[in-house]
Amino acid sequence: MTVAEPHAAAGSSDPDLTPSHADLSQGSQVDCPDLSESAAAQAPEPDHSDTTLPAKQLSIRFDILTLFPEMFHSYLGQGHLKRAIERGLVNIQLHNFRDYAPGKRKQVDDKPFGGGPGMLIMCQPVFDCVEAVQAQEQQPGRLLMMTPQGRRLDQTLVEELSGEPRLLLLCGRYEGFDDRIRQGLRPLEVSVGDFICNGGEVPAMLIVDTVIRLIPGVLHDETSSRYDSFSHAGLLEHPQFTRPREYRGMMVPDVLINGNHKDIQKWQQQQSLQRTAERRSDLLPDNSNL
Repeated sequence: MTVAEPHAAAGSSDPDLTPSHADLSQGSQVDCPDLSESAAAQAPEPDHSDTTLPAKQLSIRFDILTLFPEMFHSYLGQGHLKRAIERGLVNIQLHNFRDYAPGKRKQVDDKPFGGGPGMLIMCQPVFDCVEAVQAQEQQPGRLLMMTPQGRRLDQTLVEELSGEPRLLLLCGRYEGFDDRIRQGLRPLEVSVGDFICNGGEVPAMLIVDTVIRLIPGVLHDETSSRYDSFSHAGLLEHPQFTRPREYRGMMVPDVLINGNHKDIQKWQQQQSLQRTAERRSDLLPDNSNL
């Protein structure tokens, strides 16, 4: 991952940040060059059979706005994401709200009006951070707020987000954001489930992880994401097996061994429908026949 010199933020006050952490927290640049014509030609053609899905981007930029950018350091250096960054398919920028807070204390939170537990993230650092980050590119990007009160993250939303060239992910902490941040910035509010996290950083990682799978070239096998659970007709994925053929008395189904691809495809479709009916019947259309 190539990291260029960051812009100098005014007086970062976090003494715990090492120089490398401070660099990343202040919007370090992970360069994402344009794909060459030859690389673009090698990318698989997008599947337009479902015209409701957006055209897939050849690259995507994520701007992650957080009080704890150091949480992402290890994550960015692993697996498919690391390779996608190195190949210019994914561009990740980290930005710290605290760099936009005034004064020596760099205060970003305060007590809620009307009383109540905990602290809320204040408007000014967030508004200034978002507006400064949006201004870094001609395309301001789509702003997302991580919140348990938002739209449920599912594969349909992931497909939608994968069509965006740039996403800004707003990560809360403490008791959340001053509600005027939601009112004024009008983000898409996204929930990863009916539970509470300590902050928005882990949900933001989840969004990055799900979206990059749909960027051409990120996965070794471009058909892999097409047949994931929820991707193929909205159903759960069929069971899969690898060697050995027998393990502790459990056998691989004969149909997967006989080499008849038509039979295999039919079995996979039946198994996908059956597994969905057993585990997530809410995903089935009303007219499904088992």
